[in-house]
Amino acid sequence: MFNWLQYFADWLIYTVFGLTHGTKLGDAVNFFVFDTIKIFILLGVVTFLMGIVNSYFPIDKVRNFLTKRNWYGFDYFLASFFGTITPFCSCSSVPLFIGFVKGGIPLGVTLAFLISSPLVDAVSVAMFIGMFGWKVTIVYVLSGIILSMIAGYILGKLKLEPLLTDWVKQILLNKQIEDNSYQEEKQTLFQRLPGIAKEALGIMKGVSLYILIGIAIGGLMHGFIPTGFFEAYISKENPLAVPIAVIVGVPMYSNAAGVLPVLQVLVQKGIPIGTAIAFSMAVVGLSIPEGLLLKKIMTTKMLLIFFGVVAACIIISGYLFNLIL
Repeated sequence: MFNWLQYFADWLIYTVFGLTHGTKLGDAVNFFVFDTIKIFILLGVVTFLMGIVNSYFPIDKVRNFLTKRNWYGFDYFLASFFGTITPFCSCSSVPLFIGFVKGGIPLGVTLAFLISSPLVDAVSVAMFIGMFGWKVTIVYVLSGIILSMIAGYILGKLKLEPLLTDWVKQILLNKQIEDNSYQEEKQTLFQRLPGIAKEALGIMKGVSLYILIGIAIGGLMHGFIPTGFFEAYISKENPLAVPIAVIVGVPMYSNAAGVLPVLQVLVQKGIPIGTAIAFSMAVVGLSIPEGLLLKKIMTTKMLLIFFGVVAACIIISGYLFNLIL
């Protein structure tokens, strides 16, 4: 699919710039140029398409949709699915959490949405397609949805409402009944396209720096780190490789745009794909900065339970990925 782009990168780096093929610097720069162009092409296409979908399912409509129906457990799937198609970052966790809980959505369902949103979005889908192809992308998306459903269900069954902070309890105690009726704008798809394109461009601008940094790190790893370096610590033969990768990933912080180029290089260096994906999920979904934000709405005990349940689900999914792929 992108053979033409590889030819272009080879011509630009080895002919125009005069770098030598097979050298550490030449391979690193080639990797950077090829992956940067490829990812931005895919990101533009996927972000625009997801923008079309998202224009019909904004956050307010999702909340109302989940609130006004009794889904008999199916709401965990819907929350996780909507989390994958709506733009969300950890900085939005507090207002989204409050809005969903005030709307009457069960705590477990709310947490399923919050877990799925940073794990699977338009950026990660576009980058996964370019790096690993459709098969791995589909498995990743489905596993992200299922992981969010299971984690949200477990957290819901634990009845953690008493462990919410006093700040949240006071908001819920004093909340006024609001008219959450959603008036959908009567616009055709053609009329929506300019706004969708503008939003897609804004998303691309917002993540472009992370993408460039991530690809640059990936290029350096690709060109300068020996193939067997990572295998010595988190190889397929090490039964604890997946939990080690998750533990290492939690203290780090990045979004999908920054961590996925590193994931690609880890796989190229011989790390099992399930282990590498578990690492990236931990970085994106269980970062310390996100924990600090969630501390506003969760007591320390609830936050530890939340991180523990999600980490366990990520570890299990990592092992399953290694078996399937």
